Amino acid sequence: MFNLLGHVTYLGIVLVLVLTGAGVPIPEEVPVIIAGVAAKTGTLFLWPAYAACLIGALLGDCLMFAIGYHFGRGVLLEHRILARHLTAERERQIEEMISSHGFKVLFVSRFLVGFRTPVFLTAGILRMPVRKFLLYDGLSATVVVSVFFALAYHYGERIQDLWKYVRGAEYALSGTVTLCIAGVVLWYIMRVRRRRARLALRRSQRSARLSRAANSQPPAKSLKTTDTVS
Repeated sequence: MFNLLGHVTYLGIVLVLVLTGAGVPIPEEVPVIIAGVAAKTGTLFLWPAYAACLIGALLGDCLMFAIGYHFGRGVLLEHRILARHLTAERERQIEEMISSHGFKVLFVSRFLVGFRTPVFLTAGILRMPVRKFLLYDGLSATVVVSVFFALAYHYGERIQDLWKYVRGAEYALSGTVTLCIAGVVLWYIMRVRRRRARLALRRSQRSARLSRAANSQPPAKSLKTTDTVS
């Protein structure tokens, strides 16, 4: 993953974060951490990278909110993809949580993959006031993005070193697993060959016994008939 830091762009960060807000099962923190590390290594500039993270996170949230706000519950009937994220029972539960807790629900949902999209979609369906939504979402997105971006930027070099260690362990593990699989396949092939050899030996021994039994039997006596002269 961090081997691609040289190819990270501001637009790419925005697009990935929009997709995470639209329901793609990728934690929002992943592209933010990548952006922070890229800024630390000099691939990206610090403040533009941070701005790209914040803009992408807000755009993804606003996209789902706008869909729910303008199309209402009918969007769930017309689009099966959205219906997968938000069932009728789930919508009812989220409505109760938003009505009771509001900002806390929007904030916590950012950390839950698969829960963030239904929350913002339901907020739109409930016609939460736009200014209120932007205020809540702006505050929660700023806090989350700032924390993870700052941590990634501060520990960027350590994260890279850790990733290299993980990759090395991954290669070692992959090699071990490959050797184990090769050993199992080789053992299975040898077992099949030994089994076939035993079966062939048994057949040959059986054929030999049958042949000896046939040769050991005495020849049948022939009955001669003689003509009697009366």
